[in-house]
Amino acid sequence: MSDLGEYRRRRDPRRTPEPVPAARAGKTEPAAKPPAGAENLPHGDDDVFVIQEHHARRLHWDVRFEREGVLVSWAVPKGLPPRTGTRRLAVHTEDHPLEYATFEGEIPAGEYGGGTVKIWDRGRYEALHWSDHKVEISMRGSRVRGTYVFVNRHDDRDWFVQRVDEGAGEDLPEFVPPMLARRGALPTADEDAEWAYEFAWGGERVQARVEGGRVTLRDAEGEDVTVAYPELKGLGAQLGATEVLLDGEMIVLDEGKPTEEGLRRRAEVTTAREAKRLAGRFPVVYLPFDVLFFSGKSCLDDPYRSRRRRLDRLRLSGEAWRVPRRYVGGGADVLEAALTNGLTGITAKRLDSPYEPGRRGTSWRAITRKRR
Repeated sequence: MSDLGEYRRRRDPRRTPEPVPAARAGKTEPAAKPPAGAENLPHGDDDVFVIQEHHARRLHWDVRFEREGVLVSWAVPKGLPPRTGTRRLAVHTEDHPLEYATFEGEIPAGEYGGGTVKIWDRGRYEALHWSDHKVEISMRGSRVRGTYVFVNRHDDRDWFVQRVDEGAGEDLPEFVPPMLARRGALPTADEDAEWAYEFAWGGERVQARVEGGRVTLRDAEGEDVTVAYPELKGLGAQLGATEVLLDGEMIVLDEGKPTEEGLRRRAEVTTAREAKRLAGRFPVVYLPFDVLFFSGKSCLDDPYRSRRRRLDRLRLSGEAWRVPRRYVGGGADVLEAALTNGLTGITAKRLDSPYEPGRRGTSWRAITRKRR
């Protein structure tokens, strides 16, 4: 049976809101009376798990299993893999008290694990195998349903986790060749309501791939440019466990208007040190305007209107990223507003158009001036 000595040693109950039960006599913890949790889950049969999303110095997910009076715990930096074939690091941490199964809150900065903790999922599990070197469990939660194995790589802390049953969905692609707009005229008055209009910001085309709370950025040719834009790290933390591939533009604003010089300077960055130095002088803003892949499913064949609705539901908003507005109908007014504000023009997109990778189709039009 495990004890909570290491857990108590790392925490001062006067400084953290985390549950810190009083030490009991003896070297081990007797079976504790489990806490009452939301969801009315019964405890005490070694069959309850909880996953907590932990925004500490680095985002990770704490996976905890009720076992012999404590919560046996692993910190998984990128979260449990949703499909087979992927191994992810899992760091075996100290046992936690059963009371931790319902803990959510803010651990003060400077304390061990300082940051925000929130419950991401919980439910029941069945232990198919449990030893010091291998733990195989079947999990049934509201988000996680599947069989996973944790394997010790000959170090008490250094484990990996992988899914061993068949997970649903497709793997998140690294990159999709971007769809391009063809120069064209404004849709006619009869067609206007079938089109959406977006401002053309004149930025760099950038795809953002988010997996396990980590962001990878690639330019229009598929080159990894993540190091050039450290401001986008927080986008991954905001999306958390959501797997998504976004298409958009990277811009640098000067007095509210895009500046080509500032963007050029940022795009040429090749080191983290240089990017940090330039971030204050030329701060970037990422404008995602499309969703190409979402949670195990390709969105390429979905119509533009559906992809934009999905993008809006992500509620992406941060100091260095935000979803630009799109306007359904009223193309002439949108173009006039763009030109009045110093932009080069607008992009018109048919509401029913799929995403055509690498193609310059007729369903996206780049409009730079009024034409009849």
